Amino acid sequence: MKRYDYPIVKTLLDTDAYKLHMQQAVFYHYKNVDVVAEFLCRGDNFLGCYANILLEQINMMRSLSLSHEEYTYMTSFPFFKKEYLHWLRKFRYNVSQVKINNYQGQLHIRISGLWKEVILWEVPILALISEVFHGNFSPEISSKSAVQYLDNKLIKFFQHTKYIDLSRLKIVDFGTRRRFSYNVQYSIVKRLKKNFPFLIGSSNYHIARVLKIKPVGTQAHEWFQAHQQIGKNLQDSQILALQTWLYQYKNHLSIALTDSITMDAFLQDFNLHFTSSYQGIRHDSGDPVEWGEKALKHYEKLGIDPCTKTLLFSDNLNFNKIIFLYKKFNKRINVIFGMGTKLTCDIPYVKPLNIVVKLVKCNGKPVAKISDSPGKTFCLDRNFLKHLCKVFNVPLKNR
Repeated sequence: MKRYDYPIVKTLLDTDAYKLHMQQAVFYHYKNVDVVAEFLCRGDNFLGCYANILLEQINMMRSLSLSHEEYTYMTSFPFFKKEYLHWLRKFRYNVSQVKINNYQGQLHIRISGLWKEVILWEVPILALISEVFHGNFSPEISSKSAVQYLDNKLIKFFQHTKYIDLSRLKIVDFGTRRRFSYNVQYSIVKRLKKNFPFLIGSSNYHIARVLKIKPVGTQAHEWFQAHQQIGKNLQDSQILALQTWLYQYKNHLSIALTDSITMDAFLQDFNLHFTSSYQGIRHDSGDPVEWGEKALKHYEKLGIDPCTKTLLFSDNLNFNKIIFLYKKFNKRINVIFGMGTKLTCDIPYVKPLNIVVKLVKCNGKPVAKISDSPGKTFCLDRNFLKHLCKVFNVPLKNR
């Protein structure tokens, strides 16, 4: 088995933008909230054998901190506040929050502690698992071969879009969590910046800084999940999450994630105030065309011109899906496409891992994600899941 005597994650900013954006909101509004998150492999991979390597890598992360250059870079964004950035400058990963073990070949990971600290563990842990796995399973793969395959895909992309007006096409790298490796992600994004005029940014703050492109991201499912046990009324949990985010960021970072308790339940809470205030919404599960049509109908029903809003698609996208969805919606509403695994781990003979880290508790009580794709629904407490479905009038069948 390949061993690593060097840290794979080398900077605090090698993470998804929405983690830092959520962390700041938690820092100001929920400083003393504690959470528990757990790792899940949705595939049939036995990853337990990598537990010791992962522990070694996590121990190496305890010394990570913002450099002076990174801190200065973060101060350039108008939505980051000085108090938070001063705190982040002193932040260090608390490795005691992470428990990892190999149980009969399965990898078990549990992360617990204050939400404002635990929130930064998910992305680097998933990236570590992916890189260690692929480094052992496909050691012959290099960044060069990944970029060569990307070049072939781009040739086909330009051939297929020769007669399509792409002037409104915008694509973002969302590939940190399940990348083949850091070097592959960096090389892929670097090549896109050079040869692909439709790239507008990356969700990875470090890569965005180094390559001088825009960091992109708002919030993840955990933002809405945690609110299920923060507010006084479960029924109003999404409303509280949406309002708190607006209070924190006002006109910035205003793309809302829709499938923490299904799109239908989300739209019931996404009233005229929120629909007017948020720049747009993000798709992450379920049929994207059906979702897009629901969004358009919702905007029109409230008397809002869809052309003033944005749909961000981010569920398992490849270039063919992007072309299809772009042709379907771009003349009716602004669209952005976040490419993840199919960008940074799309290499011949390489099968990406289907891995996630999700909140399971907040303030000692269970939380759930009820996706628009039944296979993505996640909750460790069946009784709470039933209750959540009842409160939001979501069918429990196949959940």
